[in-house]
Amino acid sequence: MTDTDIQRPGAAGRPQGDGTPLALAALLAGTLVGTISNNVVNVPLPAILEEFDAPLSSGVFVVVGFLLTFTATMPLVGWIGDRFGRRRVYCVALIGTAVCAVGAATAPSLQLLVAWRCLGGLLAAAFAPAVMGLLTWLFDGDRRGRAVGAWASVNGIGQAAGPAMGGFVADAWGWRWVFVPLVPVALAGLIGTLRHIPAYPGTRMRFDLTGACALTFGSGLLILGVALIPAPGTTAVVLALLGVAVAVLSFFVWHCLRVENPFVAVRLVAEVRFVRSSVAAFTQMFALGAMLLAVPLYLIAQGRSASAAGLVLLTVPATMAVLGPLVGRYLDRLGPRRVMRTGLVLLIVAQAGLAAAVSDRFDAAAHAVFVAVTVILVLAGVGIALVQTPAATGATRSPAGAHGTGLGLYNLARFGGSAMGAAWVAIALHLASYPAVFALTAVMAGLGLLASFCGADPP
Repeated sequence: MTDTDIQRPGAAGRPQGDGTPLALAALLAGTLVGTISNNVVNVPLPAILEEFDAPLSSGVFVVVGFLLTFTATMPLVGWIGDRFGRRRVYCVALIGTAVCAVGAATAPSLQLLVAWRCLGGLLAAAFAPAVMGLLTWLFDGDRRGRAVGAWASVNGIGQAAGPAMGGFVADAWGWRWVFVPLVPVALAGLIGTLRHIPAYPGTRMRFDLTGACALTFGSGLLILGVALIPAPGTTAVVLALLGVAVAVLSFFVWHCLRVENPFVAVRLVAEVRFVRSSVAAFTQMFALGAMLLAVPLYLIAQGRSASAAGLVLLTVPATMAVLGPLVGRYLDRLGPRRVMRTGLVLLIVAQAGLAAAVSDRFDAAAHAVFVAVTVILVLAGVGIALVQTPAATGATRSPAGAHGTGLGLYNLARFGGSAMGAAWVAIALHLASYPAVFALTAVMAGLGLLASFCGADPP
């Protein structure tokens, strides 16, 4: 079997014996690299801004630039995986991410650092749709739920390792060294993939260039417009970007509904289970993206070290990592929607608690505030763990989840939420205060909870 065999994505051609633990480990390596790449600069961001003498409104693009390209191109790289073979695209992403990590570590200016981060996001965009597609292809039945649970757990480990590693490494050797550990993990994932994952059959299919460009361009403009809101003197530019983004995305939907072979089958992604999963994933990642940026900025402003800030952030993803496999194991027994709703309720409570804890009205000693924030972050981690696995499982089980573009669109919603959450932090700190950051994240989680009551699961 070769990557160019003609085949329907995710249908025939299942490897003999299905997936193995070593194949799963190879896929989880890419998940780990992509997740750490996403948030490894959150804690060292103040040091980066200090070295380049840049304001937060400019430096935030070290975070948002990666997320912008990472998010906007996911459906496109999902299609490329279907066309040329998901394993092949996954391997290219592993190699490219390692190269971009070296480039970011040696960047002589903020502009070049942002450029390397944007390129790294473009390459890392292949991880989520490729990994989710290969998991769907290699595992079925209960084994798929457990594999997705392991994937969710490693997402949590990556979220934990990124900020914590960034804080400790930056304190010990400087912020440039935070990119170095990504290289050996990416190379280990590459070797494991080549040895233990069969070549994925590609599918010859028409490429809807108009639809692909409209979705990628519109999504990118939307995220960029939101990220530019706190920058001074950009009001007209922001309004223009957001207006064009809405127009382009509206054209994308209209185009895909009328052509014979659309880039994204809009009617498939409108299926209630896929929509519900995507909305929940967006709101959950909005809250996570905001917390992972706002909490270290707040703690460092209160006099805590980068190491201490990273250690506190460890509680959120560490909780996710512990609960991920358990949620995957018992998901069907407990009911996916019930688990998801419980997680969203806990997430609302946690965000409201953070808003209260960082408020000036919370008259407590600095140590008490530190402890309160840590406890609330654990609660937030529980909530996210209860949302992430049922949302991902629902997306892979929906008709849209059989296609790379569908998985890419789901992950666009996920990481679009993270990008919007990070951008919201810059907006809130420019216009208001830290409590405002977490007040809106609580509202967003509430919207996800309301969406979970929409429609019934298909038979």
